[in-house]
Amino acid sequence: MRLPLADAADQRAVDMAAVERMFDRFIERGFTYFDTAYMYHDFHSEEVVREALVRRHRRDEYTLASKLPTMFLKEEGDQERIFDEQLAKCGVDFFDYYLLHNLGVGNYRKVERFDSFGFVARMKAEGRIRHIGFSFHDSAELLDRILTEHPETEFVQLQINYLDWENETIQSRKCYEVARRHGKPIVVMEPLKGGTLAALPAEAESILRGVRPDLSPASWGIRYAASLEGVMTVLSGMSSPEQLDDNISFMERFEPLSEAECRAVGSVVDIMRSAIAIQCTACRYCVDGCPKNIAIPDCFALYNAERQAVNKGFSIQKTYYYNLVATHGRASECIGCRKCEQSCPQHLPIVDYLKRVAEALE
Repeated sequence: MRLPLADAADQRAVDMAAVERMFDRFIERGFTYFDTAYMYHDFHSEEVVREALVRRHRRDEYTLASKLPTMFLKEEGDQERIFDEQLAKCGVDFFDYYLLHNLGVGNYRKVERFDSFGFVARMKAEGRIRHIGFSFHDSAELLDRILTEHPETEFVQLQINYLDWENETIQSRKCYEVARRHGKPIVVMEPLKGGTLAALPAEAESILRGVRPDLSPASWGIRYAASLEGVMTVLSGMSSPEQLDDNISFMERFEPLSEAECRAVGSVVDIMRSAIAIQCTACRYCVDGCPKNIAIPDCFALYNAERQAVNKGFSIQKTYYYNLVATHGRASECIGCRKCEQSCPQHLPIVDYLKRVAEALE
């Protein structure tokens, strides 16, 4: 997803020499899991996998994951066509792990319409998929519904990191607990929030360095996710050999976070929350009576996360936002009645803040 580029302005201009070195070193040091998807790097990532990985390494040296782009399903036959295209682009006969991509509320309706769970089950029966799962960016309530309705799911991919653990919209903890309750192994994505937790404010970084001066800020985010029970693997979008070497240095002989390290992470979260743009406490008094059914605290939580994001090119917050507004009003639909402001214990200028949300996320 974040491969090194020869031209930063062109997502298809992947630095193949650097990628080959990184893939080789990754495998040499005993790691195996490669994650790609249909649309990554402007629909070029799967071809990179074929050239840098599949054609240069034995099939038993790696496990490969890709995803059915549910957002591109328009008519009958699309998923069969896309799946065959993905196998050809990757140069493999089967995927070790295959996911239905981004099962938010809208995409879940779509996969039910096209019987995508039935499709991947057939591909598994034919030996073209080894393990079926889905990636998810929505509420714990919807996750529980999907896993209840589709117990054939073998694993789930969730956004989990220490900053989003108690986020009211992303719901990392709540989604994690749902997956555990259903007994599903978890693949963690966004352990560093697109790089946000690898480039901490100086005060926050000094806390971590004070506990473990030998470890990078990035290591804390990845180890936090990997320390959770039930986690199968933690994905890290590495863009340079240096990032790869850093990840290998602390994951080769993995040590879960100690109690002292957990306390340090809690202090970092406090620092980062104190710097958020909108100081909403998510009491939700503003939601009742909103004539446009805008989930105001959830919008603010995503806006705050967007403001803190380091990677300004791709916004995971927008993915959550559009899943949210599939069942709620958009921030831009606010009519300025100010009922929400009359109910707000913090006396926030909610109407003005919703305009900022719309500008940032719509």
